[in-house]
Amino acid sequence: MLRHAPTTPPHFSTLVMLAALSVLSLNMFLPSLASIAADLQADYALVSLAVSGYLAITAVIQLIVGPLSDRYGRRPLLLASLAVFTLASLGCMLAEDIRVFLGFRVSQAAIASGWGLSMAMIRDSHPEQQAASLMGYVSMAMAVGPMVGPMIGGGLDELFGWRANFLLFGAAGLLMLGICWVDVGETHKNPSATFSTQFRAYPALLGSGRFWGHALCMTFSVGTFYTFLAGAPLVAAAVLDLSPAVLGLFMGSTTAGFGVGSFLVGRYARRFAPTTMMLTGRLVATIGLAVGLGFILAGYIHPLSLFGPTVFIGIGNGITMPSASTGAMSVRRDLAGSASGLAGAMTVGGGALLTWITGNLLSAEHGVYQFPGMLLFTASMGLLCALYLRWLDARRK
Repeated sequence: MLRHAPTTPPHFSTLVMLAALSVLSLNMFLPSLASIAADLQADYALVSLAVSGYLAITAVIQLIVGPLSDRYGRRPLLLASLAVFTLASLGCMLAEDIRVFLGFRVSQAAIASGWGLSMAMIRDSHPEQQAASLMGYVSMAMAVGPMVGPMIGGGLDELFGWRANFLLFGAAGLLMLGICWVDVGETHKNPSATFSTQFRAYPALLGSGRFWGHALCMTFSVGTFYTFLAGAPLVAAAVLDLSPAVLGLFMGSTTAGFGVGSFLVGRYARRFAPTTMMLTGRLVATIGLAVGLGFILAGYIHPLSLFGPTVFIGIGNGITMPSASTGAMSVRRDLAGSASGLAGAMTVGGGALLTWITGNLLSAEHGVYQFPGMLLFTASMGLLCALYLRWLDARRK
């Protein structure tokens, strides 16, 4: 006999595990790209679509799943996404052709909805400041995942081959599907009666300066990190002659900074207004990068002057993102899923655009000045968005 669907919101640990799985699915198998290319007799450039194609589908899925969850509820969409992810993971494991592998790999992007739906369920169930606090703790999984994921994936490849990564994904997806089946009750208590009713409410969301302020603050905050990822390898090799190991240390410290910032939000978001937390995060990132650029312009060109300040990108983003996400979903509570999906898609798409811009503008000759300048510009745009929201708060009062 099937168990009746639960009626209470999911436990916090369930949401943390969902967030961790969504992050691990992106980067855990990266050490196996060369092994996959060799085994499936494919060019490495083609195999790399397993990353870029996955990110593109992630943005599309967030745009679709958010509105669907506002119409049909969070629970059915989450269960369906986990089922697709589990089957796609097993398909990747069994694939003998690169095209089959890539097809199942991009289908794994269904798990990306787990992150957005988790955030929407938190917002459904808690007041805004408490929701931001809880999102801060969940976001810590985003900091831990990128650090431990490749180590786990590399170890599995070394011991059992690259297919073991996707076997683990399939097992984890099946486990989470079971946990969510018994633990995740529906949190969206008043879904739209029809899509036409829902669409008629969209102008209130899309015409809101508050929504766009929060969404763009998210986009530029994460975009600063994408700019860092795109430009750091060129500058490290062409200007500073750093080894990959040293560069990896600096890149890891930025991710660790995100964990620190997320912890601070979890600790203090209940005491301060969301815009205060966002403004604090943007100031931390902008001031830290401005100090670093000042050292560079003064002639102190050193790995610590160039990469040391980038840890403030992580701290600032960790402080900013939970409150910004909560604020975007608070504009229209009945459209929290749509807001989460649209803001998430903007964040991924904006990050991809900034990555492309960085790759085209950065040069080996002037990169030592261009790189910190581009980081500071992107962080400053996020600061302007936070200041705009603070102005809206003051005007409303």
